[in-house]
Amino acid sequence: MKLTRVFAFMAMAGLATSALATNGYFSHGYGIKAKGMGGAATASTDDAFFGANNPAAAAFAGNRLDLGVDLFSPNREASRTGLGPLDMSVESDSNYFFVPEFGYNRMINNDLALGLTVYGNGGMNSDYPGGQIDCGGGPANMLCGSGDLGVDLMQLIIAPTVAFKFSPNHSIGVSPLIGLQFFEAQGLHAFTNPMVTSNSSAVTNNGHDDSWGFGVRVGYLGKITPTVTIGAAYASKMSMDEFDDYAGLFAEQGDFDIPENYNLGVSWQATPQLRLAMDYQRINYSDVNSIANPSFPPVARLGDDAGPGFGWSDVDVWKLGVEYKHNQAWTYRAGYNHGDNPISSRDVTFNILAPGVVQDHVTLGLTNTLQSGDEWSMSFMYAFNEEVSGASILPVFQGGAPAGTETIEMYQWALGVQYSWKM
Repeated sequence: MKLTRVFAFMAMAGLATSALATNGYFSHGYGIKAKGMGGAATASTDDAFFGANNPAAAAFAGNRLDLGVDLFSPNREASRTGLGPLDMSVESDSNYFFVPEFGYNRMINNDLALGLTVYGNGGMNSDYPGGQIDCGGGPANMLCGSGDLGVDLMQLIIAPTVAFKFSPNHSIGVSPLIGLQFFEAQGLHAFTNPMVTSNSSAVTNNGHDDSWGFGVRVGYLGKITPTVTIGAAYASKMSMDEFDDYAGLFAEQGDFDIPENYNLGVSWQATPQLRLAMDYQRINYSDVNSIANPSFPPVARLGDDAGPGFGWSDVDVWKLGVEYKHNQAWTYRAGYNHGDNPISSRDVTFNILAPGVVQDHVTLGLTNTLQSGDEWSMSFMYAFNEEVSGASILPVFQGGAPAGTETIEMYQWALGVQYSWKM
């Protein structure tokens, strides 16, 4: 019966709607317990989301099944001033998304564990209503295209895991990563000019395209003392198939790989009731041309190897969490997460589509342990409003120079719930 629930939840995960996540487009954490602690989980062993955090933790996680879902709400806004009839302000629709995740772990013996994690890595989503301005050809959206404006990127990762204790207090683990992406763009008709793109028919309004790819995550976990645990994990860049239907939009003919990332963590059981955790994460967006190539000055057409991208820089993330075990039934959590803003003022125009500018997050969480040993957990996250302004490059694609001022801004919140079976 429990395994039936697993496969049903896998199907739900595959159909999950997207959202613009919080550290760039990566989630601030994976697993509801970790999300309640600012995302700090590299040195934790109390759930089965090791495929997203640290594969080595599976060797200490025991037999368990964790099912969770987040209600995620990003609030995005873009505005333009100084361009006369093109001035406007607009908010994105589609502000609520369900993001499911699950993890399963089975101890084969005292030293060997096999598991599976399925999770939404992150995504981009914007949905701005059109028709507010006239760029010379009738009612248009903020980027002078027809109809609504926006993108929809979903990333699902399936991570089978094997972990091995090579000594009583130390383990290593590996998770082959199978990635599935879906992407759609709409309202980008102003960029279909052959002078702007290498493939006019593969820029916008082609429905959802899919992309498969592979990578690997490896990890180490060590219980250095009875109270101190350290962890480290590294995930390679995931080489993904091109989005053929958007080969004229993304650099390298539709290439959109998932970037390399790594994380280091420490957990300190300060008292029997109090645990402190800290993680550092690095996300190397600069390794993926479609994400990192600057949008201005344009040195090639959209879709070319050196074609314009979002101009994102690499991101350093610090995650701090505290956990207090009140009694056998109730455990409470709080956390703070700070990530760099990857977007500069130079690239504001393109990032109207993906305004991933938030930096500071505060989190809360709790777990109620039932008499059976099973658990239910909750988490809440709030990311404070951030904005970035810069000169609009929209006139560049009409033969002019950057002019006026555009501003993108976003705040967001999430509420998550998880049920865990001990087996």
